[in-house]
Amino acid sequence: MNRLVVISPAPTANGDLHLGHLAGPFLAADVCTRYARATGREALYGTGMHFTQNYIVTAAARLGVAPEELRERSSEQVQQTLAAMGIEVDGFGCIGDRFTKLVIDFYDRLHGMGALELRTVRFPYLPSTGEYLMDAYVTGGCPFCLADGYAGICESCGLPVAPGDLIGPRSTLRPDEPLEYREADILVFPVERYRVELEAYFARTPMRPGMAQLIESALAGPLPDFPITQPTSWGIPAPFPEVPGQVIYPHMEGMPWSMFTTALAAEKRGAVLAADDELWHSDSGSTVVYFLGLDATYPFAIVGTAMLTALGGHVLPSRYVTNEFYELANEKFSTSRGHVVSGRELATEVPRDLIRFHLCATSPEYQRTDFTHEALLRVSETRLTGPWNRVAAVVDAWVGHGPLPVSEEARRTALRMAERFADGYELRRFSVTAVASTLAEQLGRLDRLAATVTAGTAGDLCHQVEVFLRCAAPILIDLAAAALSDTSLPGRVDAETVTPKRLPRLTG
Repeated sequence: MNRLVVISPAPTANGDLHLGHLAGPFLAADVCTRYARATGREALYGTGMHFTQNYIVTAAARLGVAPEELRERSSEQVQQTLAAMGIEVDGFGCIGDRFTKLVIDFYDRLHGMGALELRTVRFPYLPSTGEYLMDAYVTGGCPFCLADGYAGICESCGLPVAPGDLIGPRSTLRPDEPLEYREADILVFPVERYRVELEAYFARTPMRPGMAQLIESALAGPLPDFPITQPTSWGIPAPFPEVPGQVIYPHMEGMPWSMFTTALAAEKRGAVLAADDELWHSDSGSTVVYFLGLDATYPFAIVGTAMLTALGGHVLPSRYVTNEFYELANEKFSTSRGHVVSGRELATEVPRDLIRFHLCATSPEYQRTDFTHEALLRVSETRLTGPWNRVAAVVDAWVGHGPLPVSEEARRTALRMAERFADGYELRRFSVTAVASTLAEQLGRLDRLAATVTAGTAGDLCHQVEVFLRCAAPILIDLAAAALSDTSLPGRVDAETVTPKRLPRLTG
């Protein structure tokens, strides 16, 4: 069994997905999954919603709604947006009894084997409410990169920020009230204990430059203990007697959540599992790939891998496809400031194939990139819609004249084109930006070929157009579905004849 397990970490349920989310992990994960299936590989794609982050509480307070209402509404919006963009998720995981049990069982195992330790930790404390502040409840300066943000994981540098280490901490909900520091005993996972295994793991794991820099920075000094429980009430209650009244730290739900969404994905596609973590067993034949932003890398790649190492008998993720920030008019997308473009809303204005192509072409794979509506329309017309519609018109002129002969040179060219696309699709160098570039280049070549087509070369053109459509199908999902009865790859690249079929058009 060579099963591909694709995971995009769940977004916090405090709003809809905007284009920054989509251009990062979600569209890339969908493209990867579609390509794997087109080449005959079993593939599962899981994501969902994170219902226990206290960002939900602060967002709900700002909006004047109950946190439970906000997270349910957000979950519905996110699922609608994914569907509107043609992102097909097999397992969409949210909180519930089954998930809660998996989380508790996961940490019960670690607790039972002595892998969790009790530590006394300093927290900012709000005397007026009697609350310890962590993550979205407290804001201040990052002690590593000095950027302003929340405790937990720094969005700028990706390193873990203990609440008590924030520079100039302020309560998010009560910013004018003075804070003090108080200590509390919590359970932690001692990550440094697994340094040797982590160093060996990352030495053999492919990474993009941003992640490589993050890992290097993290490993440059002792790895801090990572919280497993927190002294707050919003979250999954921790069952451990040492920390009564505490909850499981939401950042640490990620690994059991990954197993949960994988199980849901497999069951949706017909599997019957004996256990929710079955496809993560070391003998399961699964290859796990994460698509994630850099700010999710530390808890998943470093702490998550260390915990799987501690447990033993589990598959370790083979690859992390990370992304930088996608900006709107040169500023970071911000739901709280209303500086967003919703994928669901944009899909009502622009055909989603055009959106998918543009987001792939401008994906922030190695550095921050920028979205503008004007660029979407202009680039789509010049590099996609215009060339494709001209090619389709030429192919249509030969409908009814087939079967047409395909030359040996055209077959070689079609094979090379498929190989060029595969260079971007295959996991070893996966890049939706590279695929979008290849798509535009090959479509431009076909456009030039169509402009000079003759009776002797019409079969060559029609054959290459069909192969092109198959190769573009993981991105141009609606065009391919309208033109092809199946989208398997590479198709009949060695066909000696082709019968032209009328082709659909792209609209702007």
